[in-house]
Amino acid sequence: MDLVPRSRKGFFHVVWFLLLSLTCTLLVDVTHSAAHTDTRKVYIVYMGDKPKLDIPTTTTLPLHVDMLQNVAGSSNIEQKPLLLHSYKRSFNGFAAKLTEEEAQKMAGMAGVVSVFPSGKQKLHTTRSWNFIGFHENVKRSTVESDIIVGVIDSGVWPESASFSDAGFGPPPKKWKGTCQGSSNFTCNNKIIGARYYRNSEPFIKGDIKSPRDSGGHGTHTASTAAGNLVSKASLFGLGSGTARGGVPSARIAVYKVCWPSDCDDVDILAAFDDAIADGVDILSVSLGPASPDDYFRTPITIGAFHAFRKGILTSTAAGNDGPGPKTIANFAPWFLSVAATTIDREFVTKVQLGNQKTYEGIVTNTFDLKGKFYPLRYAGDAPNRTAGYDESTSKTCEPGTLDHNLVKGKIVLCDGTTGYGAYFAGAVGVILQSRPVADVLDPLPMPASCLGLDSGNSIYYYINSTRNPTATIFKSTEDIDTLSPYVPSFSSRGPNPVTPNILKPDIAAPGASILAAWAPIAPVSDYPGDDRVASYNVISGTSMACPHATGVAAYVKSFHPNWTPAAIQSALITTGRAVYKRAKPLSPDLNPEAEFAYGAGQIDPVRAPYPGLVYDATELDYIEFLCAQGYSTKLLQSITGHKSSCSSKTNYGALSDNLNYPSFALSSSNPNSISGVFNRTATNVGSPRSTYKAKVIGATKGLEIKVNPSILSFSSLGQKLFFQVTIKGSIHHKSRVSASLVWDDGTFQVRSPIVVYAIYY
Repeated sequence: MDLVPRSRKGFFHVVWFLLLSLTCTLLVDVTHSAAHTDTRKVYIVYMGDKPKLDIPTTTTLPLHVDMLQNVAGSSNIEQKPLLLHSYKRSFNGFAAKLTEEEAQKMAGMAGVVSVFPSGKQKLHTTRSWNFIGFHENVKRSTVESDIIVGVIDSGVWPESASFSDAGFGPPPKKWKGTCQGSSNFTCNNKIIGARYYRNSEPFIKGDIKSPRDSGGHGTHTASTAAGNLVSKASLFGLGSGTARGGVPSARIAVYKVCWPSDCDDVDILAAFDDAIADGVDILSVSLGPASPDDYFRTPITIGAFHAFRKGILTSTAAGNDGPGPKTIANFAPWFLSVAATTIDREFVTKVQLGNQKTYEGIVTNTFDLKGKFYPLRYAGDAPNRTAGYDESTSKTCEPGTLDHNLVKGKIVLCDGTTGYGAYFAGAVGVILQSRPVADVLDPLPMPASCLGLDSGNSIYYYINSTRNPTATIFKSTEDIDTLSPYVPSFSSRGPNPVTPNILKPDIAAPGASILAAWAPIAPVSDYPGDDRVASYNVISGTSMACPHATGVAAYVKSFHPNWTPAAIQSALITTGRAVYKRAKPLSPDLNPEAEFAYGAGQIDPVRAPYPGLVYDATELDYIEFLCAQGYSTKLLQSITGHKSSCSSKTNYGALSDNLNYPSFALSSSNPNSISGVFNRTATNVGSPRSTYKAKVIGATKGLEIKVNPSILSFSSLGQKLFFQVTIKGSIHHKSRVSASLVWDDGTFQVRSPIVVYAIYY
């Protein structure tokens, strides 16, 4: 899974480059004995609903042992421990070391839903909450202090002021979790529970064997969702203000599944198993699979499905692999998929040349060269030829490509957006160019700025026309980003790669240059050798957007404790701000991918508890949806533990369109012949007696969108009324057309995005 903020992926590129030569050497030296090494790897065996018997949490299910003995043999199990973990608190399954042949045999056994290799998941503030209209004095519910936010991430730094329990009473009585503490970690009445997991791999040097966060990511996300109000928070003076979470009175339960090296599927699923049984109300998961798969072969979709069944909404990060289409990492309809947006604060970093010309760029730069000028060199003129690199490779400043003797003590101009190689080659600073449009860059371990191509070309010309080119880089200053909000290039885009007629992402939330709590032992830039110590850090990614949505979901839950996860999800989606809404909406003018970039729009915390109508859904609705996806009755009965079945008489082919979802997506292989029918049911949660009229906004010429009936008259709260949306016509030569359906009773405006697109998108 991916916990790493967008810009932190580069660290793993560093490791790859530095170890490449060693790896090749080792491969050459492998002997024939390798053929006799153990070919087992870790697999997850998912078996659906939790066991009927009440099994102690420390006990291994005998059934799991028997199944493993049947495929691997008793002698193999006795020689080495193959069973790594049993899932039994909230669903059924286990993790074990299997050969490929054994895994295939296991997949054919009775009661097994899926068997899949345990993969590695990736880790996908002072101003952000105010920017989306959620001020400190917003109305609060007294129930907020009973809301428990579960955070599945890299742990937490419990001593941070964001997690002080001053003024907090004891944990809510519903809490069933534990604090897996140690001599270096204790919980309190704010952080009421904490666990850590390391099932498939041994601990390595540097791992902290407790829920304590050593990387900073989990501390950042937890404080964004539910951290206390902390005044005068900043990153070395940048972003100074009051840091706070969306629900500062809520409690936090921490589940550490990510370590400096990876986040294992085995551990993520174990965290879901515990969190659901522990009694959390909302789950925040800023992780994502490296590549999408079907719904029951990844731990987040499995865990979130069982969380949904127990009344728990899971908020997930859309992913950091944008801006290409179908890059979204988390897209199941039973959880919230959150894209990232910018806020109106940007950090500007100026570069001044020896000729006194100044250029403005980005990168949150805390270093101050105090105006001192250093020699300036183009990376393409400093290749590490002894390692086999030339100008074409060194210009991008990848690790190992630069000659240490040619760049040490200099500022280096790089054709790219990383600069890692310049840092490791001893450069004083780095100027990056080829900046993507609508992007941001997190702190680097040295003075840095990232410029657009025009500015980069001007600096390149200066280097080549001056005998002794010099430059300096200034510490960042804060400015107003007048274009915000927009979706940065890193945020993953739709459409949904598995179910094209379910719109994903659902919603967008602040995820660029977010200031939040940090583990002071974690490098600010996540680079080895970066010895800056900070209690708050500014980073970017959909990992930062996800906990904003988590906080809003928890806020809605505090006003409506009995609402289902689907109702809360619907409230967030239908109150989102897009191009049709009020001041500073998201717009296709800046993000031409429109809803595939930002879903229903920017999240609106103030309106979210008061949506007027919700599109609710039950477990049975999702079972019918899964029937439409081709899952068998046998598998679904294993997953749910009851006798629901896929009827042979039901036309499930259309049910993916007719899941009671708060948005509408229609894909077609023929853009000149569009036809689709959507069945929906609206539940009244606004005024007891109200009449809503349907408005279709933004429909393009040639495309007819009809709503029948066009008026919904409610006589009581909780009343449900059915309606149908019919879409016919053509989108001509366009790849995508956007519109929206708004139900308006004069008090509430319930907006659902509509997207019609060509299937080749």
